[in-house]
Amino acid sequence: MDYGLFGPRSVTWRVMGEPVQFVGGFRALLMQGLHPRAMRGLVQNSALLDPHEAWARFLRTTEFVRVRTYGTRAEAERAGARVRRIHASLTAHDPDTGEDFRLDDPGALRWVHVGEVDSYLTVARRAGVALSGEDADRFVAEQRRSARLVGLRAGDVPGSVAEMRAYIEAERPGLYFVPEASHPLLLSLNAPVPLRLAALRAAVPMITLLAFATLPRWARRLYGLPATPLEDLWAGASLKALYRGTRVIPEGLRYGPDARRARRLMSAA
Repeated sequence: MDYGLFGPRSVTWRVMGEPVQFVGGFRALLMQGLHPRAMRGLVQNSALLDPHEAWARFLRTTEFVRVRTYGTRAEAERAGARVRRIHASLTAHDPDTGEDFRLDDPGALRWVHVGEVDSYLTVARRAGVALSGEDADRFVAEQRRSARLVGLRAGDVPGSVAEMRAYIEAERPGLYFVPEASHPLLLSLNAPVPLRLAALRAAVPMITLLAFATLPRWARRLYGLPATPLEDLWAGASLKALYRGTRVIPEGLRYGPDARRARRLMSAA
């Protein structure tokens, strides 16, 4: 059977299906926003303040993550090829260097990949998903397959938690939130959610606040937000409560179709 890039014995399937990863996805976007080229590539090539475009982009990103995680190998490869074509066709300008750059700039792609992996793993572990240190390293290593889809080589990205932490620490001096971008917290107050999902619009600011609180303190400072142990404690307690709250929901309602199928296959394996 074609299980795609991962499969029932992967840590990825255990981590990615949990509803609490909605927070992980928001956190990944916040990590991306601290890389100047990654953020400028987004701002200069997206109608960021157009509600229709913003929602469509969110849906495209969500679908890519779904296919990458649960799709067949052929489906994942097709999705990756589309992303690579788009990135290769778009450029942005870096006012810090005066250079134009393509959106498939390896440095930016690497940061976006690591920010995503770190976010999903951080949220899972702090929420209480049962993961050992070995599991965490396996998750990071498995995500090298995801990196290849966007045009990176496996050796270009970290393969363990220690390597990931060392990479993030090395990148910190060059990170900041570009002044021409709108602050994500302000954007969340007027979330570009369709009318049919109006109830979700009210939840987006709280989800965004929780995602901010899960960031490292140095990252919160770069966004101009409080960075004390109090936010850390609130984030940990909130994630645990959210995760435990979802556990009482029947699996048929708690998980989407792909995650339910994955859980059945994991049980069988």
